[in-house]
Amino acid sequence: QLQASGGGLVQAGGSLGLSCTASGRGFSFYSLGWFRQAPGKERDSVAAISWNGDSTYYADSVKGRFTISRDNAKNTVYLQMSSLKPEDTAVYYCAAAPSRFGIRFRSEDDPYWGQGTLVTVSS
Repeated sequence: QLQASGGGLVQAGGSLGLSCTASGRGFSFYSLGWFRQAPGKERDSVAAISWNGDSTYYADSVKGRFTISRDNAKNTVYLQMSSLKPEDTAVYYCAAAPSRFGIRFRSEDDPYWGQGTLVTVSS
């Protein structure tokens, strides 16, 4: 089970951090990621990190502004977001997929999902 937290309202140009904590065993063997879904749009991958933290992926739209990290000792993955834009407004979901999927896992790979947390960026 994944429990996400940290969403909220922020002004454009501001920063916000998300965290997602997993319960259960085996967390360190999973690729972890953050997806987001804006109203009327598909759920897309934003960032992902390999099981050991050595590899990361970022969508072009967030490169240089978002940073994903993980702490396997705390069973937690983080997403630090800066220079936020109104177009970053969405529900953000953390996700976990077996490491065999790599860091480019998709919604279609049926990962485990957190409950979603809303991020609203005002202009």
